[in-house]
Amino acid sequence: MLPAELLVVLLNLAILLICYLHVFPRVAGNSLGKLAIASASAICLSLVIVGSKYMGLGYPFLLLGGSLNWFWYTLVTYAVMEIPIAIWYLKRNPS
Repeated sequence: MLPAELLVVLLNLAILLICYLHVFPRVAGNSLGKLAIASASAICLSLVIVGSKYMGLGYPFLLLGGSLNWFWYTLVTYAVMEIPIAIWYLKRNPS
């Protein structure tokens, strides 16, 4: 069984790749406002999925030597992975 931290990172990566390669080009195109709304929806999807599994369990997620709950771990890892992908997307689709 994979550690919970790795499962969350893999889920976030899958959501990001599906969104930025398939969904966002069709839904948002080069509109920054639509991209922001679609991106917020994607992080909400990730939080709902991870929360349905780990909410209320008190499971500690380790990140850089510190302990976070499921919400903050999901949010931080998603943001760290999304930033370079979003920069690539915005360079590829200038508004």
